Amino acid sequence: MKLRKYFCAVSLALMLATALNSLPVRADEGMWPFNNVPRAEIKRRYGFDVTDAWLRKLQLASVRFPNGSGAFVSPDGLVMTNHHIASDSLQNLSTPERDYVKDGFYARTRAEEARVAGLELLVLQSLEDVTERVNAAVKAGMSGGDAQAARQSAISAIETESKNKTGLRSDVVTLYQGGQYNLYRYKTYTDVRIVFAPETQIAFYGGDPDNFNYPRYALDMALFRVYENGQPLRTADNYLKWSKAGAKDGELTFVTGHPGTTERLNTVAHLEYLRDTGLPLRIKYFERRRATLNRYSALGEEQRRRALDELLSIENTLKVYHGELEGLQDKSLMQRKLETEQNLRRSIAADARRQKEYGSAWDAIAKGRKALPSYERERRFLGGSSLADGGWAFNTPLFAHALALVRLAEESQKPNNERLPEYSDARRSALEGRINSSAPVYKDFEQMKLADSLAFMRDELGANHRLVKEILDGKTPEERARELIEGTRMDDANYRKELAAGGRRAIEDSKDPLIRVARSIDKEARELRRRYESEVTGVERTSYGSIARALFETEGTKLYPDATFTLRLSYGAVKGYMENGKRVPPFTYFAGLYERAAQHGNKSPYDLPPRWVERKSALDLRVPFDLVTTNDITGGNSGSPLINKNAEIVGLVFDGNIQSIVGSFYFDESVNRTIAVDSRGMIEALRKVYGMNELANELTGTTSAVSKTKKKAA
Repeated sequence: MKLRKYFCAVSLALMLATALNSLPVRADEGMWPFNNVPRAEIKRRYGFDVTDAWLRKLQLASVRFPNGSGAFVSPDGLVMTNHHIASDSLQNLSTPERDYVKDGFYARTRAEEARVAGLELLVLQSLEDVTERVNAAVKAGMSGGDAQAARQSAISAIETESKNKTGLRSDVVTLYQGGQYNLYRYKTYTDVRIVFAPETQIAFYGGDPDNFNYPRYALDMALFRVYENGQPLRTADNYLKWSKAGAKDGELTFVTGHPGTTERLNTVAHLEYLRDTGLPLRIKYFERRRATLNRYSALGEEQRRRALDELLSIENTLKVYHGELEGLQDKSLMQRKLETEQNLRRSIAADARRQKEYGSAWDAIAKGRKALPSYERERRFLGGSSLADGGWAFNTPLFAHALALVRLAEESQKPNNERLPEYSDARRSALEGRINSSAPVYKDFEQMKLADSLAFMRDELGANHRLVKEILDGKTPEERARELIEGTRMDDANYRKELAAGGRRAIEDSKDPLIRVARSIDKEARELRRRYESEVTGVERTSYGSIARALFETEGTKLYPDATFTLRLSYGAVKGYMENGKRVPPFTYFAGLYERAAQHGNKSPYDLPPRWVERKSALDLRVPFDLVTTNDITGGNSGSPLINKNAEIVGLVFDGNIQSIVGSFYFDESVNRTIAVDSRGMIEALRKVYGMNELANELTGTTSAVSKTKKKAA
């Protein structure tokens, strides 16, 4: 998901009205796992009965992209998502001669649908509570690190056992930061082809100024098709039909998708760490990356094309982080959080049994977070936060490949349950998919990014820091980056496959400069990760688990877990809101798009693509374009379908309003809004702007694609 200054206008009354932690869920709050949907509350609030069959249909129609959400929207495997979710795919298909991100992609026949190499879509088949089995691995008296290792060993065993038994991708997901563990099983689809995407200028209309704002006029949509055995996937009835009538003001709506991360259950000490250290450091890092991308873009049109997708993503990330930081710097929010936490701790202290079981959890979390700043920079720079990436010092996928290959060779020598999670048998196929990616690489681009990230490491740690000296090897960041990028073969997917197949001996014998650097920093990066898992992750899994159990005793199923990029359902309604004393209506219309363009002299970022100017007269300007609802969402929900109670598409989620940015920490139904493209607007554009009537027919079920094929064959 994609900040004008807003938070100074948030009143204390709003903050005090928000339940952050231990109070019952109210209004339309919550991103609910499919095995814990608040059916009684939905029935009480909206009079709708959520049935098992209805949920099962939504589950099998929901699709997870690597960077967002989507849904099946036809019986022939058509998948709907956002343009900004599809932009990676469009970028990988583009060439200097054909810029599909900028100009769009339009397959008017099945033969023109273009396969996206390396794109993997997931559909959740089942989920199972495995909390008891994971927790049973932890024995009394274990240190934080040992406890985390024991949990991870149990998780690896569960995932491998499940994959071997079912053939499905199997992920154990931590919920309530350690209060529960659920096993999610996914069917994987790898033959995915792009069908339609509009021009960036209309998909991201209004650009950065309108991002996270409303009213909006963005056609942020894209369509893919999933193939199986060379044929379009037959989804049976497991797809979402199109609502021709659309949604009405006040109508009940649902969002089914994969929200990424929220931190509503965090303790005060955890939030203080984010406010004082975590977020400022992340902001500094991404601001450096943005500046580098802008410098590269200024070199020419082709460089701008290569950098645009990453630049838009980072600008969006920075808006989120700045908004979250401003929220945490608001004293009223933190005071409310503190009062809620103190109330819960007092209630626990009043009961000897509860105090013994849960009382130490907050202090344990605070201790780990207090020590983290002393090694957080080194951890981030060396990739100690996740061994799936290359760390902040090495901002290039080429080094990420090298590091993954080095670690794959070592981890493959270990028993499966002793490996790092990313390298277990159950997750190996996903890892190999990243290593074998055929995404285009531009060495001049990678060299500039690497030079700046090495300079950032030097500036943050100091030129005399031991790691800086070792990595730079007596050279400037620019010299070292040029040496590493010019000398590496990590841009050759076939060479990476050879190294992976050759195992440890191939890695030890390799003279590739990025492999050699990866070997040199691997031990220290692992040590930093071990410390983090021992002092922070392991302690927090135990401690947050204790807090969650304390809350379960009073709240039960009223307590939903933070978002974890797993399938969730949120409920709400089409509804406007008040901003700065003015009423913001729930819908925008095609007429408003042209009025907005005229108000800004049709100049960037409010200029319209030529075809939208030429075909204005063909459009019904009374058709709704975008809309807002009270559904609770966060990043990762981009591309989620907005549906009515009949499981029909009424919109496509692509953003939240500015008030939703602090939704990571709390939800306020009076102003937090989901922004979606209206179903009627998408069809109007497909038919009258793009002339894609067959695609519109497939979406609306006017004429099925299958009957068309049979008719042509006859």
